Amino acid sequence: MSTEKPIVDEKDLECVAKFEVRFTGYLDKDGSAVRRLPEIADLPDALIALYRSMVLTRTFDQKAIALQRTGNLGTYASSLGQEAVFAALGAVMRPEDVLVPYYREYGTQLMRGVTMTELFLYWGGDERGMDYAGPRQDFPICVPIATQVPHAAGVALAMKYRGEPRVAVTVFGDGATSKGEFYEAANAAGVWNLPLVLLVNNNQWAISVPRSEQSACQTLAQKAIAAGISGEQVDGNDAIAMFDRLSAAVDKARNGGGPSLVEAITYRLSDHTTADDASRYRRDEEIKTHWDYEPIKRLRQYMIAKQYWDSQQDEALQQTCRREVEEAAQAYLNTAPQKPESMFDYLYETLPETLRSQRDELATTEQQSRA
Repeated sequence: MSTEKPIVDEKDLECVAKFEVRFTGYLDKDGSAVRRLPEIADLPDALIALYRSMVLTRTFDQKAIALQRTGNLGTYASSLGQEAVFAALGAVMRPEDVLVPYYREYGTQLMRGVTMTELFLYWGGDERGMDYAGPRQDFPICVPIATQVPHAAGVALAMKYRGEPRVAVTVFGDGATSKGEFYEAANAAGVWNLPLVLLVNNNQWAISVPRSEQSACQTLAQKAIAAGISGEQVDGNDAIAMFDRLSAAVDKARNGGGPSLVEAITYRLSDHTTADDASRYRRDEEIKTHWDYEPIKRLRQYMIAKQYWDSQQDEALQQTCRREVEEAAQAYLNTAPQKPESMFDYLYETLPETLRSQRDELATTEQQSRA
């Protein structure tokens, strides 16, 4: 074994770069301020809009699960406990921006004009649910992990090429940051200085794999460093913090400052989807602990303390949300299913003759069965 000393002592080596990742949070779990608050904290109407979005999203969530459990909806991915992330994102984006989602951003989608009936249709297996009447430029829900991130980079590149003051925002989970598509898109965004915001919804679980076992990084935000873009952590259960930092990231991208990565630290209080049973890999005590930090209660307690909100207003809002959700669910249940031959209608601009004959045969068979 060699006992020779290294030629260069590490203490003498020149440091060529240093990096740091900052964390932002304004409210503790009880809704009390822990540091100086940003402007939105003193704007009751803005806070109430965030709160309403969060309550509506949770009410929608509860109904979707009930529909699935009774056989009226397909597999559904809940956003329980993550409502502040998506309400804040919906509040900071402009109508002309483009959302490239994964599969939990109901709060954002509803604020951008997607209807609850459309979302019910999608999870019921009807592709008409992604043919939005509202934000026509937004992308449909993406179930494959991380494949939407390069799409968002492409959208942002088109915006820059055209000189448009618009922003693309894509959302994905903590597990997606371990995929090649994420790294490739982040690298492209940095090289081309794209108007893109990468929002990591770090809910601590990539299906049954915990955050601690799917990345050795101290933070997920630091993965932005390799791409040459800014990365930061935010308390994802603090709606005020999420609004503040997402607003800064979106404004930066819109004004030519380039891309950002925002890691929202939150927790998935539900199963991964209704096809999952999280009790197989999570302890009940862990979930119970995280309920103490959930975002709706935190913002409500802050607003009540500031006398922006009271129990009567809260009950009225709960009733309104329940009524709106029930009406949307009934509209979904009353929607006639698509004809079987419609499966051919969205594959090509002009259907090839070989498929046209199959479509015609299926349509004839279906018509005869109904006669």
